[in-house]
Amino acid sequence: MPARTPLWLGLASLLLALPVLAQETAPADDPFAAPAPAGPAGNAAEGKEAILFRDIPVVFGASRYDQKVTEAPSSVTLITASEIERSGARTLADLLRRVTGFYVTYDRNYNYLGFRGFNRPGDFNSRVLLLVDGHRLNDNLYDQAGLGTESLIDVDLIERIEVIRGPSSSLYGTNAFLGVINVITKRGRDIGGAEVSGEVGSHHSYRGRATYGNKFSNGLEMLLSGSYYDSDGKSKLYYEEFDDPATNYGRVEDADDDRFPTGFAKLSFRDLSLQAGYVSREKGIPTASYGTAFNSDRTRSTDEHFYVDLGFGHRFADDTQFSGRLFYDQFSYRGDYFYDDPAEVLNRDDSLGDGWGTEIKLDRQLFEAHKVTLGAEYRDDYRQSLENADSDPYVPYLDADESSRNWAVFFQDEFSVFENLLVNGGVRYDHYDSFGGTVNPRLGVIYNWSETTLKALYGQAFRAPNAYERFYIGTGFKASDDLEPETIRTYELVVEHHFADRLRASAAAYYYRSRNLISQITDPSDGFLVFENVDDVAARGIELELDLEGSWPLDLEGGVSYAIQRTEDLETRERLSNSPQHLVKVNAVLPLFQRRLFLSTDFQYVSARGASFGDSVGSYAITDVALLNQNWIPGLEISASIANLFDRRYGDPGSGEHRQRVIEQDGRSYWLKIKYGF
Repeated sequence: MPARTPLWLGLASLLLALPVLAQETAPADDPFAAPAPAGPAGNAAEGKEAILFRDIPVVFGASRYDQKVTEAPSSVTLITASEIERSGARTLADLLRRVTGFYVTYDRNYNYLGFRGFNRPGDFNSRVLLLVDGHRLNDNLYDQAGLGTESLIDVDLIERIEVIRGPSSSLYGTNAFLGVINVITKRGRDIGGAEVSGEVGSHHSYRGRATYGNKFSNGLEMLLSGSYYDSDGKSKLYYEEFDDPATNYGRVEDADDDRFPTGFAKLSFRDLSLQAGYVSREKGIPTASYGTAFNSDRTRSTDEHFYVDLGFGHRFADDTQFSGRLFYDQFSYRGDYFYDDPAEVLNRDDSLGDGWGTEIKLDRQLFEAHKVTLGAEYRDDYRQSLENADSDPYVPYLDADESSRNWAVFFQDEFSVFENLLVNGGVRYDHYDSFGGTVNPRLGVIYNWSETTLKALYGQAFRAPNAYERFYIGTGFKASDDLEPETIRTYELVVEHHFADRLRASAAAYYYRSRNLISQITDPSDGFLVFENVDDVAARGIELELDLEGSWPLDLEGGVSYAIQRTEDLETRERLSNSPQHLVKVNAVLPLFQRRLFLSTDFQYVSARGASFGDSVGSYAITDVALLNQNWIPGLEISASIANLFDRRYGDPGSGEHRQRVIEQDGRSYWLKIKYGF
């Protein structure tokens, strides 16, 4: 079949290249992950240029190869392993809510990422691409990027997180709409033995982890890790919309539980790498969403995600690099929705997605001034199954067994016009069997002068409609017809300046315009929820940031940021729901007692947001604190954290499936963790 031709071309290219690439020439250390940033080693003879290179952080995901952040064609934020340790954060969502311009909404089931004023109802983080060591984690049913306890990423295994702002479909295709989050995991040598940890927190929450990692004398490197989490959740919740004797006066009791096991494995030997991850998370849903019974623990969701990724990478003596990968993903979702009016009924969603794919990429330096990247990708989501039915008695509503395929080719050129002037341009063509082809370019002009970097950026991206949006029919839902891909165009200007050795300031101004946005709406003719291409949106904003990196008195580290943004519907000129105009973040880390004890504080302010219906949801300001003790006893670390220190009452906007205008968030909560390495 013609649609499968790119698959055989990709596999043939990879297989033909393997014998050639097996030559004895400077093997890549780990073809899966980005090279680690250079460390503070060497001597004075290395010269001024080497010193400057080591002082500038490195990013991989912006161009799909290692480069200084001052040369990356995007605005980049890096979160390091030491920052993660000292923050007291327990999930990826906890970490991302601290990033400039980001905010997180929690509906007591999933965490949803808002970015530059954009977080639409019914969107499962599908407009941000989530990668782990370059592997796509957005699933092939809902495009969901799991960020909370539903994520298979264990924060203890993260070496660094790269937050890459702006459209990146020119390299990654769909979902790289507003930005890319690339999580780079630790290597076996970073563990250097075994680690065990135990944690306890509010709401009868417990977590344990065991990890082994090492690099052996024969070159084999491995990391194996498993963890388990169990929480009763908040024992009592109150929703005024249900304040009636028939619904327990609006009180929900013991319906917020959460539990999961996770597993992660990473092996590498010479030019080969193998990586796999797994999570199975079950969560009680206490909000009576989709009209389910109030104050019942029978409504719940179960998400299971597994992937395996085989990679090959080789660096030649002339710095030409070749990489290829073959991967498989499986995602399943089960939703149990319990109804008791007029009779007791259990409605069940069963979804299963299977898919595999391959990609190849070649990086080569040409004519000294050009660094060229060529690549191709093929994906076959051969199973996209969606079922919905009542059980006992069995009444089917949906039985969709779909599939989809797509392939892509991409090209990028980093052109050094002068020593301090770069032009980075790229383009990608994606072809889908459902709607055809789409072309998405990106261009960045980057000028470095002394301690100042200036970036002028343009990008175009798309998001393909997913299986859930196209085919789902269930209680309160109906299917959508003829959905088209969303598109976005972004213009951005970034200025960064280093005022001192460890003091950096940055400012970014942006404008983007999105068309054909797929939004979840209520059809007034029948009251059913449906996805349609209904919105054209424009946004403009400014992001300001100041970072301290330990050179000030008392070795204080931290930063302060402010984002002002306006995101509006182009037809009505009204601000989008769940879109705050102001975001303020302040964080600081103070080393104490010869850098053996660290005090961390984090302050976040989110201004008022419009609700999906009714009045707006008020602003909130919360403060978190954490203590980390290291090196008093070799191998032992003890940390404690308090979230929402001042016990502020606040909430996030509900979506179309909720009766609640505001979804209550947790008050003050604590967490204690003990880790021992040996």
